Amino acid sequence: MPLPREANELLLLHNPRCSKSRATLALLEESGVDFTVRRYLEEPLDAGELRELQSRLGKPLAEWVRSGEAAYAEAGLGPDAGDDALVAAVAREPVLMERPILVSATKARVGRPPEAVLELLPPRG
Repeated sequence: MPLPREANELLLLHNPRCSKSRATLALLEESGVDFTVRRYLEEPLDAGELRELQSRLGKPLAEWVRSGEAAYAEAGLGPDAGDDALVAAVAREPVLMERPILVSATKARVGRPPEAVLELLPPRG
């Protein structure tokens, strides 16, 4: 399932074992907006998608990588890790990606707190 390309598309990068991800999913369901779910641990993002996601988030990769995960240290990553190393590590170990993330055709938001994704929803009314 590719990242959204159309203005009305929304994609939730979701980990059902994560409480924030479940809360964000519930918030989106309650909003009544149409969206698709991609379980990124089962369907990881490739390097190109990760770079596109970085662009849509407008944040350096280091800000949405889970540095506390064992896989981070196992990959030999540290505070000075560059984007290429981080992209390769997250593509290989998707558990390193922060979650949840709601993605639109042009922007993305990390759902921490879950309400942060609401700015991507179309206006009601």
